[in-house]
Amino acid sequence: MAPPGPPPRPLLLFAITPPRRTTTPDDAQRIADRTCERLAGLGLDGLVLYDIDDETDRNPDDRPFPYLPTLDPAEFRARYLTGWDGPVVVYRSAGKYSAAELSDWATAQDPRRVSTVLVGASSSDSAVRTTLPEAQRLCREQAPDLPLGGVAIPERHESRGDEHRRMRRKQASGVGFFVTQVVYDVGAAKSMVSDYHYACRDRDEEPAPVIFTLSVCGSRKTLEFLEWLGVHVPRWMRNDLRHAGDPLATSYDQCVAIAEDLAQFCTRHEIPYGFNVESVSIRRAEIEASVRLAAHLRDRIDAAVPAD
Repeated sequence: MAPPGPPPRPLLLFAITPPRRTTTPDDAQRIADRTCERLAGLGLDGLVLYDIDDETDRNPDDRPFPYLPTLDPAEFRARYLTGWDGPVVVYRSAGKYSAAELSDWATAQDPRRVSTVLVGASSSDSAVRTTLPEAQRLCREQAPDLPLGGVAIPERHESRGDEHRRMRRKQASGVGFFVTQVVYDVGAAKSMVSDYHYACRDRDEEPAPVIFTLSVCGSRKTLEFLEWLGVHVPRWMRNDLRHAGDPLATSYDQCVAIAEDLAQFCTRHEIPYGFNVESVSIRRAEIEASVRLAAHLRDRIDAAVPAD
């Protein structure tokens, strides 16, 4: 067997949540146009569109930001994001859709421009119309050329120690890349990707790229929401954010440090990786800080890995 080549160039993605379902068509178009303006010139490798679901069955605590149904990400892309001509990663919460709905959507996509991340139920008690394994099998059979991604959760690896096994099972089901939950606990992320890397190496398998999600935090409420979502923020970092005079600037610096640590770790171990930048808040200051973070990461990637 020939030795593996160098890892592919790190990917840079930017993630957004579609507008609320009650948004008028004119306002939805304005939001889409503003999004394209913000992201122009960043040199992104793709745009991520989240499929938001009510997760109160996973966490019964009061949600810091209320759950409001959003436009279907596939609909938002097709109807309003016509100004974005780059690749798009469309999330699909498998349990919300019937097998026929998933099949119809998957087979209608252009795999040169669209990929999808299939997401399972938020808890074992959730009512689902299609399970994650069923959705993966459906995509593999009905739309074999559609690039398929999966979710990886460092916090779950920290508590259970088996996320790398989940990742290998998903990879065997056709998953070609992973996107993590927001990373603030860099140690948990490194442990997960390390275990995954060595598990693949021991079996002569090529690991799929792991794309680490980063999100700035500009207020205590945003911090509470990140933790409600299941993101582990180390105590020292939580203290810094809660007591900083400018928590947004503090969190931005922490995200930069996390990205640098993960990039150095993955480069040293020849693990394919990338970054996905998002803002979990709709506050303008946090969104604009996320855009600045993406620009910084673009410069960092370009400096470290010259273009072909």
